[in-house]
Amino acid sequence: MIMNTLALCIPAYNAESYLPRLLKSANTQQIPFDEILVYDDCSTDKTAEIAAQYGAKVISGSINKGCSFGKNTLAKHSACTWIHFHDADDDLLPNFSTKVQQWIIYHGDRYEVLLLNFKYIDAASGQLLGSANYNVKALQKDPLKYAIKTKIVNFGVYKRKDFLEAGGFDLDPNVLYNEDNALHQQLAKQGLKFDYLPEVTCINYRNHNSMSRANKLKCARANYHVLEKTAISHGSIYPRLLSDQLYGCVATLASVKDWTYVKKALTLCKTLGQPHCSNGNKTFNFLTRIHPYLAVWLREKTIRLLKPHLRK
Repeated sequence: MIMNTLALCIPAYNAESYLPRLLKSANTQQIPFDEILVYDDCSTDKTAEIAAQYGAKVISGSINKGCSFGKNTLAKHSACTWIHFHDADDDLLPNFSTKVQQWIIYHGDRYEVLLLNFKYIDAASGQLLGSANYNVKALQKDPLKYAIKTKIVNFGVYKRKDFLEAGGFDLDPNVLYNEDNALHQQLAKQGLKFDYLPEVTCINYRNHNSMSRANKLKCARANYHVLEKTAISHGSIYPRLLSDQLYGCVATLASVKDWTYVKKALTLCKTLGQPHCSNGNKTFNFLTRIHPYLAVWLREKTIRLLKPHLRK
C-alpha cells in the first residue's frame, strides 16, 4: 500500500507581510503537512528568511520567472504523493489537512484532482463576497467542459505524479494572468478525474492591489489565449461552449477598447462555426448574426453613452 503524503507548496514574491499568517495556520493543522515548501521568486524583502523561521523548506530562484514556474518547481522538489498550491496572501482554515486527508483516504484512489471550497473575503473590510460552490456532478461527468465554462481558481489538491505527467502549469507567457484556467483545462484534456470537497477549508482574500485586479486587459487577453488553445485541441467537441466563452471575453476586451483582440476572438468564433452570440440579450444576439464586430462596437458605444459609470 502506498503511503499518501501531503505537501503545502507556496510560491512567493515579496510576501513577508503575508507569510506569517499563512505559515502559522499551516503549522497549527491537526494533521501536520508532510512538507511545507516555499519558492522564493527572487524577492527583495525577507520572504525567504521568514519562511525558514516558520520551518518551511525554501527553494530560491536565481531569476524572477513568475508563480507558474514557481509552482512547477515546487511540485518537482516535493516528495509527497499529493500537493496543494497556496498563494502567500491567502489563508488555510484549521480543518484543511483533516478534511483533505480524509478525502484522500476514502476517494484518492479514484481521482487525481480535488477542487476545494473557500470563503472569498475582501481583505480590507472583511466582507464575505462568496464561495466556490462548484457543481460536483457536472465536474465529475465532464471535467473539461466544466473547466471551460467555470472559472476554477487556485484552490485544489493534485496527485503529484499525474500533475507532472500532464505538464503542470503552462509557462506560455500568453496565458499568464489566466494560468489557473489553463492548468485545469490541461489536466482535464489529459484525462485526469476531478472531484470536489464542499466543506470550506480555505480563505481567498480580495486584495485591491492584486495582480488580476490591476491588469484587467492582460487577464482578458490571457483568457482569450487559453480558450484559443482549447479551441485548437477540442473545438470540434465544444464549439458552442467555446464561442459563448469567447463572447464573454469579447465583452471585457471591448470594455477596455482592445479592438484588435476583439477581432481575434470573433474570428476564432467564426472558425469554430459559431460566429454569432447565443447568451446575450435578444437584440445583441440578432445583431451578431448580421455583423458580429459591429454588434459588439454598438453595444460598447451604447454602454458608454447611457451608462458611463460602468466604464470608470
